[in-house]
Amino acid sequence: MTRMLQLAWPLLFLVSCGYCQDSAAAQENAAGHDERWNVFFQSTAIGQAHPGFDADYSGFNSLPNYAEKRVSWTGTIFADFRLASFADLVIDPELAGGRGFGYVSGIAGFTNGEIPRVAGATPSVYIARAYLRFVAPLSGEKEQVDSGPNQLAGQRAVSRLSIVAGKFAISDFFDNNSYSHDPRAQFMNWSLMSNGAWDYPADVRGYTVGLVEDLTLRSWSFRHGTVLEPTEANGPDLDTRIAKNRGEVAEIEHRHAVRHRPGALRVLGFLNRENGGTFLDSLHIAEATGTIPVFDTSRRQGTKKYGFGLNMEQEILPDLGVFARYGWSDGKTESWAFTQIDRSASGGISLGGRFWKRPKDHVGIAAVRNYLSGDQRAFLAAGGIGFIIGDGRLNYAPESVVEAYYSFPVRYGFTLTADYQHVSDPAYNQDRGPVSVYSLRVHWETGLRKQ
Repeated sequence: MTRMLQLAWPLLFLVSCGYCQDSAAAQENAAGHDERWNVFFQSTAIGQAHPGFDADYSGFNSLPNYAEKRVSWTGTIFADFRLASFADLVIDPELAGGRGFGYVSGIAGFTNGEIPRVAGATPSVYIARAYLRFVAPLSGEKEQVDSGPNQLAGQRAVSRLSIVAGKFAISDFFDNNSYSHDPRAQFMNWSLMSNGAWDYPADVRGYTVGLVEDLTLRSWSFRHGTVLEPTEANGPDLDTRIAKNRGEVAEIEHRHAVRHRPGALRVLGFLNRENGGTFLDSLHIAEATGTIPVFDTSRRQGTKKYGFGLNMEQEILPDLGVFARYGWSDGKTESWAFTQIDRSASGGISLGGRFWKRPKDHVGIAAVRNYLSGDQRAFLAAGGIGFIIGDGRLNYAPESVVEAYYSFPVRYGFTLTADYQHVSDPAYNQDRGPVSVYSLRVHWETGLRKQ
């Protein structure tokens, strides 16, 4: 808790800056340029099916090799309230239910980014986000911000310091990408919507608590976050012993234009501390005792896991963009919150329907190749089980996924998406698969706002 308090000092700075500028800003707001509040709604249902596929054997966390059909659903209220010219409050209640293939197991780059690894399929209500955002302008130059989920329309400084404190998804602020980041509208695969090698801190539903600071200077942004880790791998409870266990992440972003087409490059680094186990220690203990390796024998408070990521996006034409990501982690420590990927390389294109006279339609095509470190390969080959994969044996090959989708709007805010994913060597195992996954997504959104 001491660490969190030390990081809270910028909040006092922002509050004092905000009060100093509040009088002048209030006159500007009175002109009606800034929203006082907005509320957006979304609902997303995803139906998925895969046929049976060849498998020489199956283990505890294997994808079932018989045909499966599964449905997931989420409904979210995004509520944003302006408290002052320099502060707003975000509260997002959410309802989620459903179940993934094999209780969300057997593929490291899982096929449905909307499904968490919860125990039951019955829909449940929870608060997804509840945070305060403070913004201190650092320049007189302004830019217009459009109204959207968790974003109030109005004028903001081109150079600014922002701080978010509360509950959120750390991926809301880091590793963003215009073409591949939202499983409700874009690619659904876990290792395409995010950097698969970044074991980002989150509870079982994908949320955490902490602080994020963002310094934006025109075309550059520098971000840092300190957040809570779950108490156990993929667990529902967050560990408040922040002096021992926490997640740290930093990112540098540069926005640019190539022939007047916008693009961005992001470099991310992370360091997690958790009550995690290591592959080699688990293997050595198992060899000495003649047992199957398990993490319980090697878990230690404050175990470190670190890595980095590269993230690129570039518009080529008004309705054509490309993206690419690369992720790397040290590969020594068990995955704690996201998925079991030690290296990941992905890329793809996003194409708008203007070319065939349907400007609101979108097509996406992407591929990702996921890898394991030598330590994790040996652990799984010896019969070890992670929280999302583990076939009892391993005939290693990188896991490869190709995904393609076509989305088109219908009426009243609804959008339909047909999606296909081909997964080769699921869970890095040449003895299983390949498997084809067919998906249909129904997404609805609308909003209310007050100037």
